[in-house]
Amino acid sequence: MLPGTALGVLVGDLAYTVMAVRLARRTGRDDVTAMPFGIDTPTLFAMVFGVLGPVKLATGDPVLAWKVGMAVTIAIGAVKCLLSFAGDWARRVVPRAALLGSIAGVAILLIAFLPMLKIVRDPLVGLVALVVLLVALVGGVRMPFGVPGAVAAVAAGALVFWLRASLGLGDHRIPAAGADLTLAIPWPTLAWLAAVDDALPYLSIALPFALVTIVGGIDNTESAAAAGDTYRTRDILLVEAVATVLTGLCGGVIQNTPYIGHPAYKAMGARAGYTLATGLAIGGGAVVGALGALVAVLPEAAVAPILVFIGLEITAQAFMASPARHGAAVALAFVPVAAAVVLILLDGVLSALGRSAADLAGDAGATYRALLVLGNGFILTAVLWSSALVFIIERRPAATAVAFGLCGAATLCGLVHSPLPSGAVFWPWSAHAPLAVAAPLAGAYATLTALALLLAGRSR
Repeated sequence: MLPGTALGVLVGDLAYTVMAVRLARRTGRDDVTAMPFGIDTPTLFAMVFGVLGPVKLATGDPVLAWKVGMAVTIAIGAVKCLLSFAGDWARRVVPRAALLGSIAGVAILLIAFLPMLKIVRDPLVGLVALVVLLVALVGGVRMPFGVPGAVAAVAAGALVFWLRASLGLGDHRIPAAGADLTLAIPWPTLAWLAAVDDALPYLSIALPFALVTIVGGIDNTESAAAAGDTYRTRDILLVEAVATVLTGLCGGVIQNTPYIGHPAYKAMGARAGYTLATGLAIGGGAVVGALGALVAVLPEAAVAPILVFIGLEITAQAFMASPARHGAAVALAFVPVAAAVVLILLDGVLSALGRSAADLAGDAGATYRALLVLGNGFILTAVLWSSALVFIIERRPAATAVAFGLCGAATLCGLVHSPLPSGAVFWPWSAHAPLAVAAPLAGAYATLTALALLLAGRSR
């Protein structure tokens, strides 16, 4: 599974490198930064706990679970191939505040906040690395010998970590030389065809993540354009779609996606070649099994500050690159992401206590269910809510009605506000559709749509 997944990363990074080189030649600039690319982390958890794990538990067959994962990944890639052709149109009709605000919410609450917890857990390493990074990249202080700020920060944190370890302080583990190294070259296979029927029940869980990464890819393309690097949205999305299909065909079980962070990578000095280096390192490391040793050598607290900086840079860009009057719309996009973060932490605490959400009663249970509804489909929710507020600010009631109408339709099938713990989509007419929760929410959106249409009629 790892080599196949890493192959998709390698192919996507190579394609984005070529796109950046072409943009640099076409514009005559030497500061063009390639779009970052990798595996989609939310899909990783969805595949593990929503597809691979359930198939393994139900059948006891790990090979069948792997084949189902391949089939689902290929299906996600195929859907993304179709959706990618609507990317340029979506960038034209969706306000910039909504596109940048949605990824800013993810950036500050998921990419920055969660790694900050790792920094605080090991402050001697993490805070040293974080301050070095901020001094270099935000303060503009030149590092000794011209070392890039991100490299200096990781080196400083790692140095503190291993000096402490050499004194016998703290927890550390030195990887054994050559441990777990084995050659595994990914090749296309048709083994997944035997699991197509078994994969069908799990598509309702997996396919929403295709839409999520397409929306994320559109957001990231807009973020790159705001930073000065204008790529065609269709090309960015097609690369991630084709890479995802290739991943599934070669044994991988996690889809690929463009990463949030383009302006931060640009600020760190990355240009067109860093994606080439990333692809070769990840692809080659997975083929020979060296990624585990690399992770063991670099302490988490020394690397986490880079993610914090990425979160800060993207959040700042969302406010600065959007019209000042749309600031409230950018901020509104953070709300559903905050619910998703609280859910992640709360589920972890409940699991550690040997409990589950079903054990919560009264106000605690009601609060959890509200968090679940607000957090599921958070990226699409953020885009739609923020768009609606921009249209309200601009006094465009007809467009506001469209945004609320889309919210209602998406609620009825679980694309947003799914009350199911897995966040799966559903048909509203199916016997097991959770309409007791979805219908009132959809009704509220329908009321807002009617009010907006009434205002539009009065405006005319």
